[in-house]
Amino acid sequence: RAQLGEYLEQLCREAGRGLEQLRAVTVAANTVMEHILAGLSPASIATAPFTPLSLFGTSLPASDLGLPGAPELGYIPMGTANDVATTLALPKNNTVAAARRIVHGTAHPFDVGGFGEREYFAYIAAFGAFTEVSYATPQSQKKVLGHLAYVLQGALALPKIESYKTRVEYDEGVIEGDFLYGSVSNSTSVAGLVHLRDDLVCLGDGYSELVLVRNPGSLAEFKNIVDSVLYQKYDSEDLLILHTRRAKFSFEKPVAWTRDGEAGGEYQEIELKNYQCPLQFIF
Repeated sequence: RAQLGEYLEQLCREAGRGLEQLRAVTVAANTVMEHILAGLSPASIATAPFTPLSLFGTSLPASDLGLPGAPELGYIPMGTANDVATTLALPKNNTVAAARRIVHGTAHPFDVGGFGEREYFAYIAAFGAFTEVSYATPQSQKKVLGHLAYVLQGALALPKIESYKTRVEYDEGVIEGDFLYGSVSNSTSVAGLVHLRDDLVCLGDGYSELVLVRNPGSLAEFKNIVDSVLYQKYDSEDLLILHTRRAKFSFEKPVAWTRDGEAGGEYQEIELKNYQCPLQFIF
């Protein structure tokens, strides 16, 4: 393992790249050597019926193999609707409990989103209905009302909801339509109000969740979409939840985006991508 780590460092130097830019490594070897690399005993292969402990073909964090890997990040969450904390089940507004989690927790791979050429986001980038709520809600209301402040601000946004003619190019093809909302995320929680099921989200698999909500054309259908999300059924024909490594959005005019709950600028065309496991969260 130590020698493999040295080889990786040497290859990165020769390529003029930093080790932190390395995203994935494919290792191929005979079954015995793969066992040794993974820290497994190959003894069972030496005698009949010669059954290996694993056939591998899996992805592992570099740290599991003792190789140079993504830096580990401890996180002490504060604030009202901390979606990262909700997703990672971290204690909020409790520095002592959060610090204990860092000391005694385990590092887990965590993907990061790329927004255009030079920007990034930790857990979500979105446009459309209600996306301005998190950064438009006054801080004074957040402190006094908590989650209710987001609900009230969302209610104020109802009369301003508009749809956007959008073209989305993603891993599996192209989608075009009139959408009320779109996002690329790596989180089970959005604004502390909407929750994706845990089985839909894997935080370190190299894929982001692409969520699109079509304009249903009527209040009754809009209610069906809301119910579909709130009750985690996701059975509305106007709600799309897909998995992709990249998504390119094109609009007829510049559209406002948010990144991690803050204003993210306006774009007529923008490409988002998933960077697999550049860091590890401790939880």
